[in-house]
Amino acid sequence: MPGKRVYNYECMFLFGQAAGANLQDAVDHVKELVSRSHGELLALRKFDDRKLAYEVKGQKRGLYLLGYFKAPNESMSHFERDCNLSEKLLRTMTLRCDHLTDEEIAAQDGRKDLEAEIKLRGQGGTPAPAAPAAAPAEANA
Repeated sequence: MPGKRVYNYECMFLFGQAAGANLQDAVDHVKELVSRSHGELLALRKFDDRKLAYEVKGQKRGLYLLGYFKAPNESMSHFERDCNLSEKLLRTMTLRCDHLTDEEIAAQDGRKDLEAEIKLRGQGGTPAPAAPAAAPAEANA
């Protein structure tokens, strides 16, 4: 019997509106789901926070997180079951992404941006607009 096969997966997680207010809980929940399936999180980024086309479990807005992870194929049924039983998640969609190279997956990683947004939200601030460029000094002529 051959050994376990480990594949790369791409998963779109849809959280309810409350997750948008507490982004750290959503990120921790994704990490927990992946680790419970004996997987390794390769990349995670905030995809979007938008109004849904139709209500899902009574929610009109949702937060999308896009994650890439490596996991054994035999544990994916447990992963999908955990996602379906999760009260925090509205929907998930998981696909095998063998067509992507490790470099392409690493380029999708937005965990540092997520950490910065979580830290900013924790301080109660909003992102500051970019500072205007300094006007060139006029020469006296």
